[in-house]
Amino acid sequence: MDLLALSDFNLVARYGGFGKAARAAGRPKATLSRRVADLEGSLGIRLFERGARTLKLTQEGRALFERTAALLTELDETAAAITSGGDQPRGRLRISAPMLFSQTAMGKLAAGFALQYPEVRLEITTEDRTVDMVEEGYDLVIRVNPDPDESLVGRIFLRDRLVVVASPQMARPTDEVAVPAVVRGTSDRATAWHMIAPAGRSSIAVEPILCLSSLLMVRDAVRAGVGAARLPVSLVAHDLADGRLVHWGDADAPEIALWTLYPSRRLLSARVSAFLDHLKQSFPHGTPEELAAYVAASG
Repeated sequence: MDLLALSDFNLVARYGGFGKAARAAGRPKATLSRRVADLEGSLGIRLFERGARTLKLTQEGRALFERTAALLTELDETAAAITSGGDQPRGRLRISAPMLFSQTAMGKLAAGFALQYPEVRLEITTEDRTVDMVEEGYDLVIRVNPDPDESLVGRIFLRDRLVVVASPQMARPTDEVAVPAVVRGTSDRATAWHMIAPAGRSSIAVEPILCLSSLLMVRDAVRAGVGAARLPVSLVAHDLADGRLVHWGDADAPEIALWTLYPSRRLLSARVSAFLDHLKQSFPHGTPEELAAYVAASG
């Protein structure tokens, strides 16, 4: 396989068109088109569906791009490392991370990584949606309790848990009286919360009175005394220690696990490996208490 043609194919696939790729690389559009056509001819398959104004990878083209993009990047980085006489990670590292983790910890994490690896250009996007790593060009994705995906591999690097908290001024519920509740989003229609406390399991009736889109907003509303909420212990540990909030019990709910994910068919680049090591150094045990201490120090 012609590596130059393969490199040009990856360039066009990454930018989504011959014109954009040509402008980005400073190369003639006709040259890129010819090289890709030659590659298609040598392989005997179509790599792109060509429309009047659109260019889309075929199933075979997408598979080739997914399997070769990281290999070509590794070749470029290896050549650059040999030329410069060093093996420091370098180049662009694109990461997608969830909203709460980004707001509470990612700024400090990113700064520490940038100081340690100044030749890596770190780009972090904050979003809770599911992303297509190959299509959108991400090297690493951080997600909370992700759905199984056979095309991705990863590891848990942090664990957290939900606790039920309220202002000290709010009376603990008794009997069947519903407690004013602050919830995240409009989809939480729970009428009762199940808790685990030293005395055993219990349930309280709740009536949502505030629906907020951010857990930081939920925490601030609970601090103001408007209602109770279920929140990650890492987000409220400092408030509990200082007495601004009180702990009614642990939520009887699944564990919160933060995962790092990357495509299984791609080699793990030096940049990704370095960031994974940075996470491990920052959270060596991955416990809720460790995350809470990191969040408190960041604030």
